[in-house]
Amino acid sequence: MNLEEITNNDSNKILIHSLIWCFLIIASLLPFYQNFTGIDAEFYVQWSTGILLFYVNYFYLVPHLLLHKKYAAYLSIIFIAVVFFSWIKIYYFSPEFHHFPHQKLFDANGKEFIPEKRFLKKPPPFFKFFPSLFYLFVITISTIIKTLSEFYSNQQNKLISETRKTTSELNYLRKQTNPHFLFNALNSIYSLAYKKSDLVPDAIVTLSEMMRYMLYETDNKAVSLEKEINYIKNYIDLQKLRLNNIENIFINIHGDTRNKSIEPLLLISFIENAFKYGTDYKGKTFVKIKISIEDNILNFWIENRIENQIKDPNNSGIGLTNIKNRLNILYPNAHQLTITQTDNIYSVHLNLKLEPLEN
Repeated sequence: MNLEEITNNDSNKILIHSLIWCFLIIASLLPFYQNFTGIDAEFYVQWSTGILLFYVNYFYLVPHLLLHKKYAAYLSIIFIAVVFFSWIKIYYFSPEFHHFPHQKLFDANGKEFIPEKRFLKKPPPFFKFFPSLFYLFVITISTIIKTLSEFYSNQQNKLISETRKTTSELNYLRKQTNPHFLFNALNSIYSLAYKKSDLVPDAIVTLSEMMRYMLYETDNKAVSLEKEINYIKNYIDLQKLRLNNIENIFINIHGDTRNKSIEPLLLISFIENAFKYGTDYKGKTFVKIKISIEDNILNFWIENRIENQIKDPNNSGIGLTNIKNRLNILYPNAHQLTITQTDNIYSVHLNLKLEPLEN
């Protein structure tokens, strides 16, 4: 959140608070208007001290004491504040509670008029508790608003933190994918160059298209399914250029790929592993790939014959672990991954719910 957004939020809060206080004060003025009486000092004192107590509780007492579980200190300060403000209001601005001499009244003939005793009675003692009730009401409202505000803010901060953590983890996993792919692609071109093959220029052009896609498209949260499948086709073409026997490489793609999105570089790890372990020492490869898109569901099948049994313990399984983590983060309830292995066949089936492509 930038400075301008913070300033706008603070301005909005001040405006909302001001409007609410104006409404409450104007509503409390109605009895004076209906009875044609003036507004005495007691009214101003009550609202000014009430607003002061509201914000002392809102900005200091609740966040620094109540929410830090310092209940004894919080309740003690609240009790002292309520008693103090109530005492000021009653004994300095409520003269009806004192034995002040009554003003002499005269009738039409100029004789002193003494009203009946019932008009001279002081208010009942429990009237003294009314200011305390007002301050307690103000504190209660202040506490509820601040507590809910802090709870909402904490939830938002927690959500932002989790989002940032997820984004960082995804970026880390993507960065692992890119060097892994580049190493394999350069390995393929090296094989062609070593053989002094005339296919090296074609391989470099194919690699440049793939690198362009990786540089300019994969930073997005999601990419077009059409572009992702085109990237897969380029990768397979690059592999075919370096292999001696490609008769058993099959790829079948059908369905509508338009207006659908997918996490970039999501399927390539499966395909890399299939070519890596499905190629024997003579360059003979057995890999079958099938991609089916129906409505918003993608089904991806790939299987390879296990020709290369020697695995590097330091690098083996990095791609599969990577993609499993990404699937769990990005499609937690929208995918199903099944991996099976027999004596000489390794197969993968991924069922994935796609999202529409955002324009």
